[in-house]
Amino acid sequence: MGIVGLPNAGKSSLFNFLTRGNALVESFPFSTVDPNFGVFVIEDERVEVLARNEKSKRVVHPSIDVVDIAGLVRGASKGEGLGNQFLDHIRKVDAIAHVVRFFESATVSHPYQTVDPKRDVEIIDTELILKDIETIQKRLEKQQKIARAGDKDARKEVELLEALLRFLSEGGLARNFPRRDSFEEEVIKSLFLLTDKPEIMIFNVDDLTEGKESVAREIAQKRKSEYVVLNVALETELLELSEEEADAFRAEYGFSGDKRKEFFEKIVEALKLIRFLTATENEARCWLTVEGTTAYEAAGMIHSDIQKGFVKAEVIPFDEYVRHGSLKRAREMGALQTHGKEYVIREGDVIHFLFRA
Repeated sequence: MGIVGLPNAGKSSLFNFLTRGNALVESFPFSTVDPNFGVFVIEDERVEVLARNEKSKRVVHPSIDVVDIAGLVRGASKGEGLGNQFLDHIRKVDAIAHVVRFFESATVSHPYQTVDPKRDVEIIDTELILKDIETIQKRLEKQQKIARAGDKDARKEVELLEALLRFLSEGGLARNFPRRDSFEEEVIKSLFLLTDKPEIMIFNVDDLTEGKESVAREIAQKRKSEYVVLNVALETELLELSEEEADAFRAEYGFSGDKRKEFFEKIVEALKLIRFLTATENEARCWLTVEGTTAYEAAGMIHSDIQKGFVKAEVIPFDEYVRHGSLKRAREMGALQTHGKEYVIREGDVIHFLFRA
């Protein structure tokens, strides 16, 4: 996941909040030049239960890799600021965390002098769209030559690319462009468009008011994006407090709930991920994978030897596992379901893989 936004929006602060890191945070633009890399780990209570019951020596919670990318300004698609560098880093991530400044500060400058979330979002969108248009035009020129030679698939692709180009030229985001079939889905996927990546918007506020919540919701809904409203600086400070103390401070600013968990769930939803759990004497782990992953593919995530020697998967939903208290007891009660390679993993499955060494 890549963190993007204008300079001084709070990107590095968000990176530190999510990763519990110490990336440089300054009050002037472009304090981030080279990207910061970190890991966003979120505690999953289910794996703690599994570790206690199965007496596992180690616990591994789910995590997502995070990249803090240099700030974007007008003209980035033409190389302004750190534009080319910025856009190249975005192309490599699976999802975008778009930080939007919604706080006033006498000490933290704004690149365009005033705080205006709608304008700032439009600036980011424009630069990403312009880069995508450039990408589409290059492909279109190539496919037009092939289509003129009589290639039917090339003709279909040209028709699609021309429609996509019109959509983006009118301000649309590629992720919202309707796909009519798998052919169109694959073509668009192969372009690696910046605006086709799933997006979670983070509105970085000083305090939460109905007016700010309304503006944030309007912006996010218009572009069909998930969003979170939080005070990044406050939340970073609250990491040092107990849950009860943190909740009390949040309430003073109009906030409630664990914002790290809320944001993690938004990422899981945007990337269409699920979690499954495994436990051995050595380790209890919660794994993240995409929806539709099979038991055979999940076995390969754990170890290539398990996938190579796959025999079957014993599966039980977590809630049912809790009722039995252990995999051994669940097996004795006939509660474990046996599945082959093609079984599609579901959210919260507890899985024990049997394989030939």
